[in-house]
Amino acid sequence: MSLSASNAPIRLLAGPTASGKSALALDWAERTGGIILNADSMQLYADVPILTARPSRDDEARAQHVLYGHLPPEATWSAGEWVRAAKPFLDAALAGGAPVCVTGGTGLYFNSLVHGLAEIPEIGGAARSEARGDFDRLGEEAFRKNLKQVDPRAEARIAANDRQRLCRAWEVWLETGRSLSGWQDDTTPVLPDNSYHLEILTPDRAWLYERCDRRFDLMISGGALEEVRALMARGLEEDWPVMRVLGLKESVDYLEGRVALAEATALAQQKTRNYAKRQMTWFRNQFGGRSGTPL
Repeated sequence: MSLSASNAPIRLLAGPTASGKSALALDWAERTGGIILNADSMQLYADVPILTARPSRDDEARAQHVLYGHLPPEATWSAGEWVRAAKPFLDAALAGGAPVCVTGGTGLYFNSLVHGLAEIPEIGGAARSEARGDFDRLGEEAFRKNLKQVDPRAEARIAANDRQRLCRAWEVWLETGRSLSGWQDDTTPVLPDNSYHLEILTPDRAWLYERCDRRFDLMISGGALEEVRALMARGLEEDWPVMRVLGLKESVDYLEGRVALAEATALAQQKTRNYAKRQMTWFRNQFGGRSGTPL
Protein backbone atom coordinates (compact mmCIF):
# COMPACT_ATOMS: atom_id res chain seq x y z
CA MET A 1 0.00 0.00 0.00
CA SER A 2 1.23 3.51 -0.80
CA LEU A 3 -0.12 7.02 -0.86
CA SER A 4 -2.15 7.97 -3.89
CA ALA A 5 -0.51 10.06 -6.60
CA SER A 6 -0.72 13.80 -6.15
CA ASN A 7 1.26 16.84 -7.25
CA ALA A 8 0.24 18.88 -4.21
CA PRO A 9 3.26 20.18 -2.28
CA ILE A 10 1.67 19.18 1.02
CA ARG A 11 0.24 15.78 1.92
CA LEU A 12 -2.00 15.38 4.96
CA LEU A 13 -1.99 11.77 6.12
CA ALA A 14 -4.35 11.24 9.04
CA GLY A 15 -5.88 8.24 10.74
CA PRO A 16 -6.17 6.23 13.94
CA THR A 17 -3.29 4.94 15.99
CA ALA A 18 -1.63 1.74 14.72
CA SER A 19 -3.07 2.13 11.21
CA GLY A 20 0.32 2.26 9.46
CA LYS A 21 0.68 6.00 8.84
CA SER A 22 4.39 6.20 9.66
CA ALA A 23 5.33 3.43 7.23
CA LEU A 24 3.30 5.01 4.42
CA ALA A 25 4.85 8.42 5.08
CA LEU A 26 8.36 6.96 5.06
CA ASP A 27 7.74 5.19 1.75
CA TRP A 28 6.46 8.46 0.29
CA ALA A 29 9.40 10.47 1.65
CA GLU A 30 11.98 8.07 0.21
CA ARG A 31 10.31 8.22 -3.20
CA THR A 32 9.93 12.00 -3.28
CA GLY A 33 12.71 13.39 -1.11
CA GLY A 34 10.01 14.91 1.06
CA ILE A 35 9.88 15.80 4.74
CA ILE A 36 7.73 13.96 7.29
CA LEU A 37 6.17 16.40 9.75
CA ASN A 38 4.76 14.98 12.97
CA ALA A 39 1.08 15.62 13.76
CA ASP A 40 0.84 13.34 16.80
CA SER A 41 0.73 15.34 20.02
CA MET A 42 2.22 12.51 22.08
CA GLN A 43 5.14 11.92 19.73
CA LEU A 44 6.28 15.44 20.56
CA TYR A 45 7.58 14.14 23.90
CA ALA A 46 11.24 13.19 24.09
CA ASP A 47 11.23 10.51 26.78
CA VAL A 48 8.74 7.95 25.45
CA PRO A 49 9.73 6.95 21.88
CA ILE A 50 8.72 3.33 22.39
CA LEU A 51 5.43 3.96 24.19
CA THR A 52 4.37 6.54 21.58
CA ALA A 53 5.45 4.37 18.61
CA ARG A 54 7.71 7.14 17.35
CA PRO A 55 9.67 6.40 14.15
CA SER A 56 12.87 4.55 14.97
CA ARG A 57 16.31 6.09 14.60
CA ASP A 58 16.86 3.93 11.53
CA ASP A 59 13.65 5.27 9.97
CA GLU A 60 14.58 8.84 10.85
CA ALA A 61 17.93 8.30 9.12
CA ARG A 62 16.16 7.28 5.90
CA ALA A 63 14.20 10.55 5.54
CA GLN A 64 13.94 13.90 7.28
CA HIS A 65 11.53 13.82 10.22
CA VAL A 66 10.61 17.04 12.04
CA LEU A 67 8.76 17.93 15.27
CA TYR A 68 9.43 14.55 16.86
CA GLY A 69 10.61 14.05 20.43
CA HIS A 70 11.63 17.51 21.59
CA LEU A 71 9.30 18.31 24.52
CA PRO A 72 10.04 17.55 28.18
CA PRO A 73 7.34 15.52 29.96
CA GLU A 74 5.92 18.45 31.93
CA ALA A 75 5.49 20.73 28.89
CA THR A 76 2.16 21.63 27.33
CA TRP A 77 1.84 22.47 23.64
CA SER A 78 -1.33 23.94 22.19
CA ALA A 79 -2.50 23.48 18.62
CA GLY A 80 -1.38 27.06 18.00
CA GLU A 81 2.15 26.31 19.15
CA TRP A 82 2.22 23.25 16.89
CA VAL A 83 1.04 25.30 13.91
CA ARG A 84 3.68 27.97 14.53
CA ALA A 85 6.40 25.30 14.62
CA ALA A 86 5.04 23.56 11.51
CA LYS A 87 4.54 26.69 9.40
CA PRO A 88 8.15 27.24 8.26
CA PHE A 89 8.20 23.75 6.69
CA LEU A 90 4.75 24.22 5.15
CA ASP A 91 5.59 27.67 3.80
CA ALA A 92 8.84 26.34 2.31
CA ALA A 93 6.93 23.56 0.54
CA LEU A 94 4.42 26.07 -0.85
CA ALA A 95 7.34 28.18 -2.10
CA GLY A 96 8.77 25.30 -4.12
CA GLY A 97 10.94 23.60 -1.51
CA ALA A 98 10.83 20.00 -0.38
CA PRO A 99 7.29 18.61 -0.22
CA VAL A 100 5.89 17.84 3.22
CA CYS A 101 3.81 14.94 4.50
CA VAL A 102 2.00 15.89 7.69
CA THR A 103 1.24 12.61 9.41
CA GLY A 104 -0.39 11.69 12.69
CA GLY A 105 -3.64 11.22 14.51
CA THR A 106 -4.16 14.46 16.45
CA GLY A 107 -7.31 15.78 14.87
CA LEU A 108 -6.99 19.34 16.14
CA TYR A 109 -3.74 19.77 14.24
CA PHE A 110 -5.34 18.77 10.94
CA ASN A 111 -8.42 20.82 11.75
CA SER A 112 -6.21 23.88 12.24
CA LEU A 113 -4.58 23.43 8.85
CA VAL A 114 -7.77 22.81 6.89
CA HIS A 115 -10.50 24.68 8.78
CA GLY A 116 -8.54 27.33 10.65
CA LEU A 117 -6.95 28.26 13.94
CA ALA A 118 -8.43 30.71 16.40
CA GLU A 119 -6.20 33.68 17.22
CA ILE A 120 -6.70 33.50 20.98
CA PRO A 121 -4.80 36.11 23.02
CA GLU A 122 -1.95 34.82 25.15
CA ILE A 123 -3.21 33.53 28.48
CA GLY A 124 -1.45 34.92 31.55
CA GLY A 125 -0.07 32.88 34.40
CA ALA A 126 -2.72 34.10 36.84
CA ALA A 127 -5.60 32.76 34.74
CA ARG A 128 -3.81 29.46 34.19
CA SER A 129 -3.14 29.02 37.88
CA GLU A 130 -6.72 29.95 38.78
CA ALA A 131 -8.15 27.46 36.27
CA ARG A 132 -6.05 24.59 37.59
CA GLY A 133 -6.77 25.55 41.16
CA ASP A 134 -10.51 25.60 40.45
CA PHE A 135 -10.32 22.14 38.88
CA ASP A 136 -8.40 20.66 41.79
CA ARG A 137 -10.66 22.30 44.37
CA LEU A 138 -14.00 21.50 42.74
CA GLY A 139 -13.32 18.16 41.06
CA GLU A 140 -14.21 17.39 37.45
CA GLU A 141 -17.99 17.08 37.81
CA ALA A 142 -18.50 20.49 39.46
CA PHE A 143 -15.84 22.08 37.24
CA ARG A 144 -17.69 20.85 34.15
CA LYS A 145 -20.95 22.36 35.42
CA ASN A 146 -19.28 25.75 35.69
CA LEU A 147 -17.68 25.44 32.26
CA LYS A 148 -21.00 24.41 30.74
CA GLN A 149 -22.50 27.72 31.85
CA VAL A 150 -20.00 29.74 29.80
CA ASP A 151 -18.96 27.32 27.03
CA PRO A 152 -21.40 24.42 26.60
CA ARG A 153 -19.88 23.33 23.30
CA ALA A 154 -16.40 22.93 24.77
CA GLU A 155 -17.76 21.08 27.80
CA ALA A 156 -19.64 18.67 25.54
CA ARG A 157 -16.75 17.84 23.24
CA ILE A 158 -13.94 17.48 25.81
CA ALA A 159 -13.52 13.86 26.89
CA ALA A 160 -13.78 12.70 30.48
CA ASN A 161 -10.59 13.03 32.58
CA ASP A 162 -9.01 15.52 30.15
CA ARG A 163 -7.91 18.01 32.80
CA GLN A 164 -5.63 19.86 30.41
CA ARG A 165 -8.30 20.75 27.84
CA LEU A 166 -10.98 21.46 30.44
CA CYS A 167 -8.64 23.90 32.19
CA ARG A 168 -7.68 25.42 28.85
CA ALA A 169 -11.32 26.23 28.06
CA TRP A 170 -11.84 27.75 31.51
CA GLU A 171 -8.64 29.82 31.46
CA VAL A 172 -9.59 31.33 28.10
CA TRP A 173 -12.90 32.44 29.60
CA LEU A 174 -11.17 33.83 32.70
CA GLU A 175 -8.59 35.75 30.67
CA THR A 176 -10.72 37.06 27.81
CA GLY A 177 -14.32 36.99 28.99
CA ARG A 178 -15.14 35.09 25.80
CA SER A 179 -15.60 31.35 25.38
CA LEU A 180 -13.00 29.18 23.69
CA SER A 181 -15.70 28.03 21.25
CA GLY A 182 -16.47 31.65 20.42
CA TRP A 183 -12.84 32.31 19.58
CA GLN A 184 -12.72 29.14 17.50
CA ASP A 185 -15.66 30.33 15.42
CA ASP A 186 -13.42 33.10 14.04
CA THR A 187 -10.87 31.11 12.09
CA THR A 188 -8.92 31.20 8.85
CA PRO A 189 -7.45 28.01 7.33
CA VAL A 190 -3.67 27.79 7.59
CA LEU A 191 -3.33 26.11 4.19
CA PRO A 192 -4.66 27.70 1.00
CA ASP A 193 -7.18 25.76 -1.08
CA ASN A 194 -5.60 23.39 -3.62
CA SER A 195 -2.26 23.41 -1.78
CA TYR A 196 -2.69 20.02 -0.13
CA HIS A 197 -3.97 16.51 -0.66
CA LEU A 198 -5.75 14.89 2.27
CA GLU A 199 -5.88 11.15 2.88
CA ILE A 200 -7.51 9.55 5.92
CA LEU A 201 -6.82 5.91 6.69
CA THR A 202 -9.91 3.95 7.71
CA PRO A 203 -8.80 0.33 8.14
CA ASP A 204 -11.01 -2.59 8.97
CA ARG A 205 -11.83 -2.30 12.66
CA ALA A 206 -11.02 -5.90 13.61
CA TRP A 207 -7.67 -5.65 11.83
CA LEU A 208 -6.90 -2.35 13.56
CA TYR A 209 -7.80 -3.60 17.02
CA GLU A 210 -5.55 -6.64 16.58
CA ARG A 211 -2.74 -4.29 15.53
CA CYS A 212 -3.30 -2.16 18.62
CA ASP A 213 -3.07 -5.19 20.90
CA ARG A 214 -0.01 -6.65 19.22
CA ARG A 215 1.80 -3.34 19.11
CA PHE A 216 1.43 -2.80 22.85
CA ASP A 217 2.81 -6.27 23.52
CA LEU A 218 5.79 -5.36 21.35
CA MET A 219 6.23 -2.08 23.23
CA ILE A 220 6.43 -3.91 26.55
CA SER A 221 8.94 -6.44 25.23
CA GLY A 222 10.86 -3.65 23.51
CA GLY A 223 11.62 -1.55 26.56
CA ALA A 224 8.55 0.59 27.29
CA LEU A 225 8.68 -0.21 31.00
CA GLU A 226 12.26 1.02 31.17
CA GLU A 227 11.10 4.32 29.66
CA VAL A 228 8.44 4.61 32.34
CA ARG A 229 10.88 3.75 35.13
CA ALA A 230 13.17 6.54 33.94
CA LEU A 231 10.28 9.03 33.98
CA MET A 232 9.28 7.93 37.47
CA ALA A 233 12.84 8.45 38.64
CA ARG A 234 12.58 12.05 37.44
CA GLY A 235 9.54 12.66 39.66
CA LEU A 236 6.69 11.96 37.23
CA GLU A 237 3.55 13.84 38.33
CA GLU A 238 -0.05 12.87 37.58
CA ASP A 239 -0.83 16.26 36.03
CA TRP A 240 2.10 16.25 33.60
CA PRO A 241 0.78 16.27 30.01
CA VAL A 242 2.91 13.23 29.14
CA MET A 243 0.55 11.19 31.35
CA ARG A 244 -1.92 11.22 28.43
CA VAL A 245 0.35 8.84 26.52
CA LEU A 246 -1.56 5.61 26.02
CA GLY A 247 -0.34 2.90 28.37
CA LEU A 248 1.71 5.19 30.60
CA LYS A 249 -0.66 5.24 33.57
CA GLU A 250 -1.16 1.48 33.40
CA SER A 251 2.61 0.95 33.28
CA VAL A 252 3.06 3.14 36.35
CA ASP A 253 0.37 1.19 38.18
CA TYR A 254 2.19 -2.05 37.39
CA LEU A 255 5.61 -0.75 38.38
CA GLU A 256 4.22 0.56 41.68
CA GLY A 257 2.68 -2.83 42.41
CA ARG A 258 -0.99 -1.93 42.17
CA VAL A 259 -1.81 -4.34 39.33
CA ALA A 260 -0.30 -7.36 37.64
CA LEU A 261 1.39 -6.91 34.27
CA ALA A 262 -1.33 -8.88 32.49
CA GLU A 263 -4.03 -6.63 33.94
CA ALA A 264 -2.12 -3.46 33.11
CA THR A 265 -1.54 -4.67 29.56
CA ALA A 266 -5.18 -5.61 29.00
CA LEU A 267 -6.38 -2.22 30.25
CA ALA A 268 -3.87 -0.31 28.14
CA GLN A 269 -4.87 -2.31 25.07
CA GLN A 270 -8.55 -1.61 25.71
CA LYS A 271 -7.91 2.11 26.08
CA THR A 272 -5.89 2.08 22.86
CA ARG A 273 -8.72 0.37 20.97
CA ASN A 274 -11.22 2.86 22.39
CA TYR A 275 -8.99 5.75 21.36
CA ALA A 276 -8.61 4.38 17.82
CA LYS A 277 -12.39 4.12 17.54
CA ARG A 278 -12.83 7.74 18.68
CA GLN A 279 -10.22 8.90 16.18
CA MET A 280 -11.98 7.20 13.27
CA THR A 281 -15.31 8.71 14.30
CA TRP A 282 -13.78 12.17 14.69
CA PHE A 283 -12.06 12.19 11.31
CA ARG A 284 -15.20 10.88 9.62
CA ASN A 285 -17.31 13.63 11.19
CA GLN A 286 -14.82 16.40 10.43
CA PHE A 287 -13.60 15.45 6.97
CA GLY A 288 -15.88 12.71 5.63
CA GLY A 289 -17.67 15.01 3.26
CA ARG A 290 -14.57 16.55 1.71
CA SER A 291 -13.93 15.87 -1.95
CA GLY A 292 -10.94 13.65 -2.58
CA THR A 293 -10.82 12.20 0.92
CA PRO A 294 -10.75 8.38 0.73
CA LEU A 295 -13.16 7.29 3.44
